[in-house]
Formats: sequence, structure tokens, C-alpha cells
Amino acid sequence: MNNRSSDPQPWKLIKQKSGPSLKVFASRIEYRLNPRNGKELECLILDSKDWVNVVALTPAKETVLVKQFRFGSASVTIEIPGGVIDAGESHADAAKRELREETGYSADKWTYLGATEPNPAILNNLCHHWLAEDVIQKHNVSPDDGEDITVITADLEEIKEAVNSGRMRHALAIAGLAKVFDLRKNQNIF
Repeated sequence: MNNRSSDPQPWKLIKQKSGPSLKVFASRIEYRLNPRNGKELECLILDSKDWVNVVALTPAKETVLVKQFRFGSASVTIEIPGGVIDAGESHADAAKRELREETGYSADKWTYLGATEPNPAILNNLCHHWLAEDVIQKHNVSPDDGEDITVITADLEEIKEAVNSGRMRHALAIAGLAKVFDLRKNQNIF
């Protein structure tokens, strides 16, 4: 991609103040100057630790998924395992821990798939995506106090159907899955 002089530029930070402290996030208010029109804008920023999620494939090439209640949508979602990286923990270790805690599965073969920005409009963190292959259920599930999880497996066609029908809508789960699979229902779109 070519960088053009007309591309947006970073906005000058005028001042910032702390916002309310939340369970998962810290918040702050920034006041930035729009270089296009010179107007000051108040912006809410949520400071968060980085996250991980895991595309976990069984030896039969089924994907390990979790169903859980999500407060924001007030619904039960279908997702891939994942969560917050603990202080001092690498994203590789967090991926292994989250897979084990949420599903009881573990693996010897791990591949880093890269990171995405969950929502750069308001969040300052990354979500690191990992692929775990030939996962085997060896451990008891041990969700944290804010989780109530059911573990399921699905083949690629079931995942495609869930994504394309809207039953699976978690953006970060779909982003992780799309790093491994072509999720399009009709692959001849263009």
C-alpha cells in the first residue's frame, strides 16, 4: 500500500484525564485536535491487557469451540477459546493456559497466526491468534468466576454454516478462524 500525503495524520494530544476504573478495563479521556478542521474532540480510550484466542484442531480436524454467556450482547455465543493475558505471561503461554482452562484440551504443536486490533476506535490492545493442532482433552475444565462454558466440537462445514447464518458472530473468533479456514459460503464471490 502506498502512503499518500493526503492520508490522515495522528491527532495532537492536548490533554488527558483518568476515567472510571472498570473490572476488565481502565479508562481515560483524551482531548485531541483534528488536523483537518482544527476542532478539539473528547475521546474515550479503554486500556486493556492484550488477549489471546486459539483455533484448536483435534486429530480428526474438528475445531474445539466454547459456548458462553456474554454480558455485552446478553446472549450465549459460540466462540473459540481465549482470554486475557495475565501480567508477566507471554501470549504463547496464555494461549496454552486458556485452552486448558476453558476446554481441558492441550497440544504439543502450536503456530502463531499473528495479532489483530480488537477495536482500535476505543481499545489500545491486541488479540494474539494461535493455532493448536492435534489437541487432546487431558484436563478438567476450570473456568474462572465470570465464565460458564460448554465445550463443543465442529467440523469446517458446521463452522461455515454457523458463521454464514449469523449463529456465530463474535468478531475475534471469526478473525482467528479466518486465519486458518476460508469461511465463505460461496467461494466464487468475485
